[in-house]
Amino acid sequence: MSKTAKVKKRTDLSGATRFARVLIYILLIVLVILSVLPFLVMFVNATRSTPEIFQRAFSLLPSRFFMDNYQHMGRGNFDAFVGFRNSMIISTSATVLAIYFSSLTAFGLVAYDWKLKDAFFTFIMCILMIPTTAFIVGFYQYMWRLGWHNHHLPLILPAIASPTIVFFMRQYLFAALSLEMVEAARIDGSGEFATFNRIVLPIMKPALATQAIFVFVATWNSLFLPMVMLIRTDLYTMPIMVTQLQGDIYRTELGTVWLGLTLTVLPLFVIYFFLSKYIVAGVALGGLKE
Repeated sequence: MSKTAKVKKRTDLSGATRFARVLIYILLIVLVILSVLPFLVMFVNATRSTPEIFQRAFSLLPSRFFMDNYQHMGRGNFDAFVGFRNSMIISTSATVLAIYFSSLTAFGLVAYDWKLKDAFFTFIMCILMIPTTAFIVGFYQYMWRLGWHNHHLPLILPAIASPTIVFFMRQYLFAALSLEMVEAARIDGSGEFATFNRIVLPIMKPALATQAIFVFVATWNSLFLPMVMLIRTDLYTMPIMVTQLQGDIYRTELGTVWLGLTLTVLPLFVIYFFLSKYIVAGVALGGLKE
């Protein structure tokens, strides 16, 4: 092949590469717009009045009724401070319990070799396929007998048993954990809990951050179980309080409802941006194993 032909071929490949790169960038920009657009519409609708939303549901231009919506929100049972406090207590506690004990269970399934290990993991996967609504009646009766029917504990303690997180952490440990490191810690006299807390947990930091976001968001947005278990208004979470803003079709202030949804979503953005760097690190290091 002549030198001219080689240069032409290299130029053609370079042009094709640039074209493919441009297409990828366009696709990514479109996906970003589709992801951000619903939240932008929500923020804009929080500044608009009910007639404006009825006339034109989709708008990217903010209006001047933000303070009116905020004042109308305070006239009902909506208490942002109480809702934030209760949702934060429940979500943070459930996230910590779910992440720690599920990781501990996954560590036991990976680091130990015992007779019923596979059967135990199969049992966990079977529980994963049972929907929450299938046992809600029995769960409520059990909580009533314990005197927890109007308490935050029924919304926190069940997070200890999270089959989804156990499965995820188990798969992550298979790829990231070196059993030789665990054996070396045992030889040095480290206890099992000390080994888990000081060696295994730092290795699992990217996976912990990823699952923490999922658990926190799911618990924060949970509506069905809190509505079943909670009666006192001072125990209501943010999603329940947002439902209190909705009346019938003739008197619902849609701008106020959108504002309540905006206040509900804001902490989720904060949590995500705080933990996103660990997720990126997990993607970068997930394929490496020493």
